[in-house]
Amino acid sequence: MRWKIKNLSHVFFNKILSSYHACNRIFAKQIKALALRKIINKHIQLQYIYTFILLLSVGHLNAQTNVLSLTQDSTLLNKPPQWMSFQDKVNKIINKDAFQMTYIGVPLIIGGLIIKKEDDHFRNLRNSYIPYFKNHYDDYLQYSPGVAMFALKACGVEGRSSWERMLVSDFFSVGLMAASVNATKYTMKVPRPDGSTHNSFPSGHTATAFMFATMLHKEYGLTQSPWYSIGGYSAAAATAVTRIMNNRHWLSDIMVGAGIGVISTEIGYLFADLIFKDKGLRHNLLDYSDFNYTRPPSFFGLSMGFNLMPRHFSLSSEIELKASPGSKIQIEGAWFKNRYFGIGGELSASSMPLSLIHPIPDVAKEGVVYKLDALESGPLDIISTYVGPYLSFPLTDHCLIGSKLLTGVSFSPANSISAYYRAATTGISGKQKIEDIKHSYNIGYETGISVSYIIKPKLSVRVYTDYNFIPSRYVGFELSDDKIFQRHECHEILHMFAIGASINVLMWN
Repeated sequence: MRWKIKNLSHVFFNKILSSYHACNRIFAKQIKALALRKIINKHIQLQYIYTFILLLSVGHLNAQTNVLSLTQDSTLLNKPPQWMSFQDKVNKIINKDAFQMTYIGVPLIIGGLIIKKEDDHFRNLRNSYIPYFKNHYDDYLQYSPGVAMFALKACGVEGRSSWERMLVSDFFSVGLMAASVNATKYTMKVPRPDGSTHNSFPSGHTATAFMFATMLHKEYGLTQSPWYSIGGYSAAAATAVTRIMNNRHWLSDIMVGAGIGVISTEIGYLFADLIFKDKGLRHNLLDYSDFNYTRPPSFFGLSMGFNLMPRHFSLSSEIELKASPGSKIQIEGAWFKNRYFGIGGELSASSMPLSLIHPIPDVAKEGVVYKLDALESGPLDIISTYVGPYLSFPLTDHCLIGSKLLTGVSFSPANSISAYYRAATTGISGKQKIEDIKHSYNIGYETGISVSYIIKPKLSVRVYTDYNFIPSRYVGFELSDDKIFQRHECHEILHMFAIGASINVLMWN
């Protein structure tokens, strides 16, 4: 109230002041033009009146000037900074219906198509750690989000839609998903990793799982609790990963399948909205307009990326190897005490193919010279677990720059290197193991930088680049000229860079 009175008095004062100056201008013109005493007296009287009013206001003049100054300063202070206007623009884009329908599905499909050439790397990761995995729980897990949705509805828990509206939405979603998946499967004819059939791309199990997870998300995750969405998409992600573990699909298959499942459901619900309009809506959407994004950004997430090791390393005087780009998958999480500092850790598995840099000398046996024809080696596999401090700096309420400084243990499983030799004269070939490498445990260090964007109060995406520094000790057994494996040690520092992206569940404190 006090502020309003000051503002009103400021307006009144400005009007008086402008009127006074106007009177002076009129007075000057008429003096110059007419020079009549009567008019002079008349305007002098007017000036007396205005002067009197101004004198009444003079006691308030200094305070009003301060208020005016404060108003101008407040305007400058309240003017949103540049990053706030950027945030507003981003929020407008995020809140558009087109973005809400496509921000998950389209990046998955595009990412799957881009990563298709790198499918072998992620298959090597599976073959390195679980080559004999075989389980069929994914045949049932794919339906679990849909079963949960219908169970909640049958138990009387109100979701977004009535039974009729929900069933129509689901009917369109299932039809679109099935048509898209099958049309692509039998058009592309991509062979499965196990070589059984030629209908690998995209994954039907993954598309079904993500379709039902999106249904659960729209019916209950957006209206009752975001934890329904987290549970549904976790089951869908477990289905997708199991398809790779079972050697039934490539990584690109499950990414495109997930994208098709999400977009099919979004379009199915759009069709139902056009048909029913406001009829059959049972529950309002959760309102996050006043959500406080400045709380400590604790998170838990799953990431995938690529490992690069630019330096070579030697196992012996004759065997020098280089690692080709490989794949990396990790689970990571951190608890933040405040908006800037937290404690967390990660568990990761990586695999990088190895190749020989310099040729191995020819081997002479009983007067026959054998030349190296090919080298066979298992990949460089590393399982790491690290803990340490995490840092976060908010560029905006939704965009965060992060860093970390971790230390922990890295484990490298046993490996072997064999050479295929071919006789120079007769062409007879054979295989000879030339190196056995024992498993090893090493202390490792990791740091990195990341950029995270909070899409929803419980969901963020992150891109990162990490650097690992691992002083390693390897114990090997090298085949000598007298066909005896001799023990030797090598000490190498492994420098590894990882580039990847993650999806994170936010657990605000």
